[in-house]
Amino acid sequence: MDNKALLNKFYTSFIKGDSQAMGECYHTDVVFKDPVFGTLKGARACKMWEMLLTSKKGELKVSYKIARVSDKKGKVNWVAEYHFGKNNRKVINNVSGEFKFEDGKIIEHIDTFNLWKWSKQAMGTLGYLIGWTPLMKKKIQKSTNKKLNNFIAGQGSKAN
Repeated sequence: MDNKALLNKFYTSFIKGDSQAMGECYHTDVVFKDPVFGTLKGARACKMWEMLLTSKKGELKVSYKIARVSDKKGKVNWVAEYHFGKNNRKVINNVSGEFKFEDGKIIEHIDTFNLWKWSKQAMGTLGYLIGWTPLMKKKIQKSTNKKLNNFIAGQGSKAN
C-alpha cells in the first residue's frame, strides 16, 4: 500500500469509527502528539483512538483532505465535529496532521490545532478565559491521559 492509500485507510477508518483499522496503519513504534494528549507512543496511541471512538458512539463527524504525500512524509487537513463534556457543547475542530512513514506504516503523527479555540468551544467561559495558558494545556493533558489510563486499565490491557 502506498502512503496516500495508507492515509486514506486511516481517515476512512476514522470516519467509520474503526479504531482497529486505524491502528493497523500505525507502526508499532509510532509517536503521536497533539495539544490535548501530549505525546503518546506505540499501543497507547492506538488505545487513544479506540477510547475516543468508543466514547463518541457514532455522533462524531470527520472530513479530511490529503494536502500532500511523499515517500517519507504526508500532511492531512481534517475537521472533527462532535459534542463534548457534561454540558454537551458542540465542537468543530480544524486540525492539521503531519505524518512520517516507515516500513509502509505511520511512524509519526503530529496533530496541531488552536487549543484556545478548542477550549472555548469545549469548556465555554473557562476555556475562553484561560484556555490559551500553558497551565490549562497541562491540566487538559493530565485529565485526558488519566481518562486514557482508566480506559486501558478497564480493558485489562497493557499499553506502553
